[in-house]
Parts: sequence; structure tokens; C-alpha cells
Amino acid sequence: MHEIILKADKNQIDFDINIADIAIEFSVPEAAVNNIKLCLNNQIPIVSGTTGWLDHFEEMKQLCHQKNGSFIYASNYSLGVNLFFELNTQLAKMMHKFKQYDVCLEEIHHTQKLDAPSGTAITLANQIIQNSDKNSWSLNPKNKEELRITSKRIGDFPGTHSVFYTSEIDEIEIKHTALNREGFAFGAIIAAEWLINKKGVFTMKDVLGI
Repeated sequence: MHEIILKADKNQIDFDINIADIAIEFSVPEAAVNNIKLCLNNQIPIVSGTTGWLDHFEEMKQLCHQKNGSFIYASNYSLGVNLFFELNTQLAKMMHKFKQYDVCLEEIHHTQKLDAPSGTAITLANQIIQNSDKNSWSLNPKNKEELRITSKRIGDFPGTHSVFYTSEIDEIEIKHTALNREGFAFGAIIAAEWLINKKGVFTMKDVLGI
């Protein structure tokens, strides 16, 4: 059984994080680093899903190790998306030798989503870059070495991510579509349960054993 004992918004400072057994951090990029630091400095295990702050990721990993803390970061906590990540990696490895195919990504989210491309799309892109001739990703690529990501913001879409391999004669597509937002919360709770009594920096691959 789980109980929410504290909720803090970005302007709230008068709270005691030490009353919590674990923190689940889904905030905004400008608040994420301070939230993670607060938890690690107080020995509170933290599960973070905020995107847009990863230029500080190595710093947070070092702090976690320094404090002997517990930290999971994932760009997406959906169990299905994390399985999709594995499928994406394996397909990129398979397609690497077939130079007639070019690869691109598309992601569609609700109009309230602040970052573009999504953290999930960036994770997918980085997996492809590690297993292809692409050397970076871009919303406006200038050459074939840049992986194109198309970001769309439409209505109330929870999130759709597609990867396309296209040649002159055919196209291969893999796609994950979130039908609602419940999967993101469920995955974060699974991760939080798993993190209790563990020390170190982990990912959803550790949680799912994949």
C-alpha cells in the first residue's frame, strides 16, 4: 500500500523531505536538478522522469555516488515504451548494413507539452545514432548524417513515437502509441517499489531486467 504524504510545487520551500520513504519527481526542467539534489543530500531515494535537464545528469550521478544514494532516471516510465526502446535498438543494429534505407523519427504529443522533441524521442534517436551512420539528431537536419526528428503538438495526445526506415521501394515502421497517461504513473510506481533498499544509479532496464 502506498500513501502520498507530500506534494511540493516549484515555489514551495517550507516542507520536510525527510518524512518521505521515496520521492517521485515529475516537475519542470528548471526545478529538476534542485529537487534531485534535495533528495540525494537527505538520503531519500528518488525516481525522476523530468526531461530537459540532462546537461546536469553526470553531476547528479556523481552526487548520488558521493552520497551513497538511490536514483533512477528515465525519459519515459511506461513499461511498453521501455520494451519499445529495446526493439528500437535491435532494429537499428539490424538495419545498419542496409544502406539503402534512411531512418527518421516522429513524435506526437499534447499541446501542453513544453519540450520538443520529447525526452522519449531523444532516447530513441540516441539509440539509433549509437547503431548507425548518423552522428547527431536535429529538428532541421542539414545533411544525411543528422537524424531527423519531427515533433508535432496536437490536441490531447498522450504520446505517439514512430521510427521509419525508408528506401526507394518500401518502408519499415515501428510505433508505440500511449492510449492514456496511466502507464506513465504505473511504471514510475513500479520503479519506486524496485528502488527501495538499493544504492546507486539505475535505469528502467534494471527495473525490468532487460
